[in-house]
Amino acid sequence: MDVRPVKDHYSKVIEFLRLEAAAIERIADVIHAGSVQNVVDLLVNCAGKVIVVGVGKSGVIAQKIAQTMTSTGTVAVFVHPSDALHGGLGVISQQDVAIVLSNSGETEELLAILPSLKQRTCSVIAIVGSVNSTLARQANVVLDASVDQEACPLNLAPTTSTTVALAIGDALAMALMDAKGLTAEDFAANHPAGQLGKRLTVKVSDLMHEGASIAPTAGWLDVVRAISQYSLGAVNVIGNDMKLLGIITDGDVRRTIERTEADSLSGLCAEAMMTSSPVTTAPDTLAYDALRLMEDRPSQISVLPVVDGDNRCVGLLRLHDIVRSGL
Repeated sequence: MDVRPVKDHYSKVIEFLRLEAAAIERIADVIHAGSVQNVVDLLVNCAGKVIVVGVGKSGVIAQKIAQTMTSTGTVAVFVHPSDALHGGLGVISQQDVAIVLSNSGETEELLAILPSLKQRTCSVIAIVGSVNSTLARQANVVLDASVDQEACPLNLAPTTSTTVALAIGDALAMALMDAKGLTAEDFAANHPAGQLGKRLTVKVSDLMHEGASIAPTAGWLDVVRAISQYSLGAVNVIGNDMKLLGIITDGDVRRTIERTEADSLSGLCAEAMMTSSPVTTAPDTLAYDALRLMEDRPSQISVLPVVDGDNRCVGLLRLHDIVRSGL
């Protein structure tokens, strides 16, 4: 086999990337505005779910479109036409809308389920490479996904055509997301395990430690014991009314002892060791915002006292806990 020089491989990759990008730009210019509006209206007003259907490479694209819609506020299910013909049709109801993907519009398995979709009075949206195909003629609305050529030296492998179909599906999903007014919080609720989801859902109260506190009159040995007991690297100093007076960290203990004369250690108390009026956070604050509060400052801090609206101490939050949570 003739292997071309490395620099020629690079130029070919760039050529194919630009070919696919140009195909998306072209379809954005030629896609019918009325058809797009009709499709979005059908999907926004869908009382059931969106059924996305495809075979082969189009089936893979259909699965991705269904997943994107579901994660952005539109319930969508991928159905393989072969499975549908052997019992899978039971998942499709009269209130559903079907999106059917095919480059040729003549895929046998797809055409075979169209009568069943019509029997269920499902509206059919075709994302198709040939607007004169059988699929296009039988669909309620057609979106043109035609391409001039595939990004394949032989013009055979589905490449540009699947990229265009995916781009159309993504654009529809985003238009639905916008039409439904989906917020970042709504998106995060569907992605609780992802970093974005955690940043928008995990609160200080989910990560903070309760009870790590000591009285201002406690001696320095009691402070050391308390820090060891809670294993948090710090303790809050609170008054009789539970209101926060300050915080003592490991570093505060070391620095205070270093500058105190030996014969004065016995009289050293928590109040003399604490940092008064420390930076604090609240239980309902997003943990990510608390992280930014710790880090976006000239001198970073690793622990935050947690106080309620009346400045009563309710816990202690460590930078370590936020990082460990995956934020």
